[in-house]
Amino acid sequence: MFVQVFQGQVSDTAAMKAQLDKWASEVAPTASGWLGSTAGVTEDGRFIALARFESEGAAQQNSDRPEQGAWWEETAKLFTDEPVFRNSTEVDVDTPGDPATAGFVQVMQGKSSDPARARELMASDPTDWASFRPDILGTVSAGHEGGEWTMAIYFRSEEEAREGERKEPPPEMAQMMKEMDELTVGEPSYFDLKDPWLHAPG
Repeated sequence: MFVQVFQGQVSDTAAMKAQLDKWASEVAPTASGWLGSTAGVTEDGRFIALARFESEGAAQQNSDRPEQGAWWEETAKLFTDEPVFRNSTEVDVDTPGDPATAGFVQVMQGKSSDPARARELMASDPTDWASFRPDILGTVSAGHEGGEWTMAIYFRSEEEAREGERKEPPPEMAQMMKEMDELTVGEPSYFDLKDPWLHAPG
């Protein structure tokens, strides 16, 4: 799988949503290998999107299409700064529930001093997430160059997410989280998408 993350400050949330809806209805139906998109704008005007494709080649093929270029030319005008793009072929997806039904999405971004070890820790996590945090419907994790990463967490609702955050983690998870914290460089950034825009083929 391939994920492209793009983000930046926007001037008009409603206009950006209209552009994403336009892409889903007019451009996406002929986008080869497109698997779905998650996007939204935070309360302070920060836009972020994760577009998932079957492969990097499929994403490039879409980028090269004239209809994609025309759509982006319109969309780029809504950013008040230069949008940032990050690509990833190191993608991990976990779906204990149905992320398409999420009422709240939190996107986290940070940097790890040892991305391979961090990915190994996440893959070997023994936690029964469906029982411990039934509010979490799924996650998409993408590793970028230089140890940077992006993770989207899909929740049933923000209220349930905040309640779940207060739960005491089991010992195994606490140990894993401690080691993950030790690998973290600086402070992660959080994007709370209270009105997530979720698009998928069909």
